[in-house]
Amino acid sequence: MSGAFSNSSGKPVLFAMAEAIAKEKAYLSDIDGRIGDGDHGVNMNKGFSMFASAAKGEEMSLSDGLEKLGNTLLSDIGGSMGPIYGTIFMGMSEACADAEKIDAPIFLAMLEKARDELYDIVQARPGDKTLVDVLAPAADAFSEAISGGSSFADALSAMASAAERGRDSTKDMIAKFGRARPLGERSKGVIDAGAASCCLLLSAMASAMRRLLDE
Repeated sequence: MSGAFSNSSGKPVLFAMAEAIAKEKAYLSDIDGRIGDGDHGVNMNKGFSMFASAAKGEEMSLSDGLEKLGNTLLSDIGGSMGPIYGTIFMGMSEACADAEKIDAPIFLAMLEKARDELYDIVQARPGDKTLVDVLAPAADAFSEAISGGSSFADALSAMASAAERGRDSTKDMIAKFGRARPLGERSKGVIDAGAASCCLLLSAMASAMRRLLDE
């Protein structure tokens, strides 16, 4: 297993993310419907499917694909999640745009850029029952793993595990933002839909990247 993969070979990562959303679209809409408007899975799948259809026959690097994906989500899925995920993926693209290889330091820069760009457009922070509760600890876990001497592959596993813990932690939180905010205490007991989709996406990225590292 190598410690890097080529930026130009990163297209499977993008399609793994689209497949993860398509597979779990009903689940995402179901949990969203318990404290939100119930269309999170449908909207996310719309954006990722549009991207996948447009990208199917193209040669595409990871950085170029993330930019195209971000623009698609920003332009075509609407609501709050379009700008949020558009910002996340365009931030990731910017962080690796000039990289020939995607290694652990580059991917850490991608995660940190995504988080920082998101913090520029939302007020939510960890503990507010949003996807921030997944993205922030996932980035921290990856950073800590690398600092501790873990391989890129093992750090990706640590990131995915932290994403799952972050997703599950939102179940007992009170929503501070979005449609669930007026529910107050009644928003407890349900996983945040954005946290669930963010966990799916980071886990799909981690699995696809590990496969590329094995090649």
